Amino acid sequence: MKALPLKALAMTMVAGLALAACATATPYQPAGLNGQRGGYAEQRVEDNRYRVSFSGNSVTSREQVEMGLLLRSAELTVESGYDWFATVNRATDRDTRYVGSPDPFGPRYGFYSPYWGPSWRYYRGGFWSPWDRWGSPWGADDFDVRQIDRFEATSEIILGRGPKPANDPNAFDAREVVQNLGARVTRPAA
Repeated sequence: MKALPLKALAMTMVAGLALAACATATPYQPAGLNGQRGGYAEQRVEDNRYRVSFSGNSVTSREQVEMGLLLRSAELTVESGYDWFATVNRATDRDTRYVGSPDPFGPRYGFYSPYWGPSWRYYRGGFWSPWDRWGSPWGADDFDVRQIDRFEATSEIILGRGPKPANDPNAFDAREVVQNLGARVTRPAA
């Protein structure tokens, strides 16, 4: 009977490692490319004005999402033949949800399990457990709750030529941004 819990524990650990290996941050690429949910997108509003966004998945940090937004704004500026861009408005939204799942180390397979645990807790073979009468304080419906956050950054930008405005803290030299952030973003796997 003890082989079942150890086998189940091993299978749970292998499945968890396999899922963790698959979970990667949203790469810096157009939204919807290669079946990815996130990425960057832009919409032209006027000749020198765009709305730019970058959205990430549940393992993409807020910093990575905001960096992707700035990099795409800078690349779009250079591609359009401009030198600098200024953010008119900028926001980062967080979508949070909570997911509950049964605890694999809970009542059946955990340390306080009637199947796997110290012998004084093993009551199936005739040993008495203090939890037999009232139930485990950890409960039969023990579960884990995870918080899952997804970030999306959006900005409206104005493009300009020549030196960037010196007194505008929301103005960025596009080529400097590309140079400084280009190597720091996660690119798609080749």
